[in-house]
Amino acid sequence: MIRVLFNKKGGVGKSSLTCNLAAISAAKGLKTLVIDLDTQCNASQYLLNSPEPHNSLEPRIKSLDQITDNMAQFYDQTITFHIRKKPTIEFVSPTAFENLDIIPSSPELDQLHTKLESRHKIYKLKEGLEQLKGYYDRIYIDTAPALNFYSLSALIAADRCLIPMDCDEFSRQAIYNMMQHLMEIKEDHNPALEVEGIIANQFMARAKVPLQIINELKAEGHKVLESTISSSVKMRESHQVHMPLIHLAPKHKLTLELVALWEEIEGGEK
Repeated sequence: MIRVLFNKKGGVGKSSLTCNLAAISAAKGLKTLVIDLDTQCNASQYLLNSPEPHNSLEPRIKSLDQITDNMAQFYDQTITFHIRKKPTIEFVSPTAFENLDIIPSSPELDQLHTKLESRHKIYKLKEGLEQLKGYYDRIYIDTAPALNFYSLSALIAADRCLIPMDCDEFSRQAIYNMMQHLMEIKEDHNPALEVEGIIANQFMARAKVPLQIINELKAEGHKVLESTISSSVKMRESHQVHMPLIHLAPKHKLTLELVALWEEIEGGEK
């Protein structure tokens, strides 16, 4: 199962949700891979840059300086013909967490963007991930806040799309626009793609507007997941120590909300 977290609007928590859902998946015993397609490399730093052991976890990778730009190399091989093509599994880096691996991103992806588009390499990620069948039970793809070459590649490769949103009017308008793009991608490139649901992230349960927006989206027929994710400083602490919440604070309210979200999407798994 390949899931992509996508929203053209920034600041909605795609990287945080990607890494935490993947970490929960791994903690539940599923062999899980994160693919970072955002040139900001937030997911890569979150999962790979843990400088100290924590809670008896022994990081195998101490610093981002010790990893190669695997995703850039992966895509570079799609436009370079004289080098030996490596299997996709060779671009995977282990994390400090059992059952959780990552293909890290790189700022160099920006430089490859035009070359890849000009050579019509939009299906290369899908082809590469076909090689990983049998290695991983779940794959989560983090994307940039844009419908660019890489996010389109991810949507073509994925089985399911999760859409994080913060519950304001700008986010709702972005949802309308994005749903049209997703319908076109499904029709033109990936008939198997399903919108698994909209995630209400940074949700304020006591505020009137977020609940109103969620109810209106549901009434319009959009699939909004029942599990909501609160805003909490604990997520920022998790970023700072590079430790997903399932390991940092397994009993915290925010962690329990993330676990409930994971259980909801996995409950729909067939």
